[in-house]
Amino acid sequence: MEKVIGIGAGGHSKVVIDILRLSNSYEVFALLDIQREFWGTNVLGVPVVGDDSRLGALWEEGLRYAFIGVGHVGNALPRRHAFGTAKAKGFQVVRVVHPQSTVASSVDIGEGPTVMAGAVINAASRLGDDVIVNSGAIVEHDCVIGDHAHIATGSRLASGVHVGDGALVGVGASVRQLIRIGRNAIVGAGAAVVSDVPDDTVVVGVPARVLKRVGE
Repeated sequence: MEKVIGIGAGGHSKVVIDILRLSNSYEVFALLDIQREFWGTNVLGVPVVGDDSRLGALWEEGLRYAFIGVGHVGNALPRRHAFGTAKAKGFQVVRVVHPQSTVASSVDIGEGPTVMAGAVINAASRLGDDVIVNSGAIVEHDCVIGDHAHIATGSRLASGVHVGDGALVGVGASVRQLIRIGRNAIVGAGAAVVSDVPDDTVVVGVPARVLKRVGE
């Protein structure tokens, strides 16, 4: 059983720890977090030993595997940073796939995804690096999910949807077939997307309409 370090000690990390324990392939050795208030505490029995400046020392101790325990709620930058930092230090970011998810054998999966309980990813889809497909989400056949994107709990992508790098499809949202969602775009909770979403744009409602630019 390989030892693995988690970057991030919040709620998302709890879910990832639980999935990894179900897999029986990894022992979660320790967690790192930039927030000092977490240091010296534990998450589901796993100690938080400092921030990502400890990665070099942990590499010297012989650890080679990491997971990203930072969530993505409309801003992919913290998760993207954690992934990039782990890779720069030489760590392999592990694949986290819940045994009660359904992933077709023809799905092309990048490095370090998190696929949670009840998620369905159907034939000939592609997940980029560091993607989250959250609990109960459905990604239909021939979808393409860009790096660091998050398909949130209970959302539904029909066939052939393209989701850009860093984008968020919110809780319970639905996206019509062949739609393109731009880089860093945000689809609001419960939205029904029936036309393409530009980069860096927030859309909400049924049918979804542009609310604002990201960051405004």
